[in-house]
Amino acid sequence: MSAPLSGVLKALADRIDAALPQTQCTRCGEPDCRRYAEAIARGEAPINRCPPGGDEGVLRLAAVTGQPVLPLDPAHGLPAERGVARIDEAWCIGCTLCIKACPVDAIVGSPKQMHLVIESDCTGCELCIPVCPVDCIDLPAVTPGRSGWAAWSDDEAQRARQRYLDRSERLTRENSELQQRLAAKAESKLIGLEPEPETDEKARKRAVIEAALARARAKAQSTP
Repeated sequence: MSAPLSGVLKALADRIDAALPQTQCTRCGEPDCRRYAEAIARGEAPINRCPPGGDEGVLRLAAVTGQPVLPLDPAHGLPAERGVARIDEAWCIGCTLCIKACPVDAIVGSPKQMHLVIESDCTGCELCIPVCPVDCIDLPAVTPGRSGWAAWSDDEAQRARQRYLDRSERLTRENSELQQRLAAKAESKLIGLEPEPETDEKARKRAVIEAALARARAKAQSTP
């Protein structure tokens, strides 16, 4: 893990981050746009690894950093028309893997139920596609003839950043709550206050038996 940025480098990273499209696609080789901005500020990454930003994105980063303009590095992808993820209802099995992969919470749904993409929130990052086990997600273009910042706006980037931050905060909170529950269960077991949890199979059998007993009681009560 990299050391925290100094005040000057943090200010530079903030400006670089503001010039990135915030698709959170990871194609730059970093986990998210912020980490790419920090890597550029440290001098650990060049400014030409962001395909969603396109050539204009490189110009923006060059203006912020004072570095020379470079052609986009094709090893990290090329600019393309922006796509929006769509899920084939006939094939979706409700595995939730795409929901977990989406960096901006643009996919909603429940386990074993069909999922839905909130198209206005999708950044076209493509991270949902490789995790789908039934290959039911595609990414049709929604900006024909336009790529990079010509297919994206500063307002959309700001909204995507906020959704990413909100999701990160939610995941951190949920993980903290989970750890607290696990610690409480472990402590309860240690002092003998909590019985062993019932397995799903035992719970199912118990529910079947209780339902059968309830039907038997109801039948007995209705018999003259």
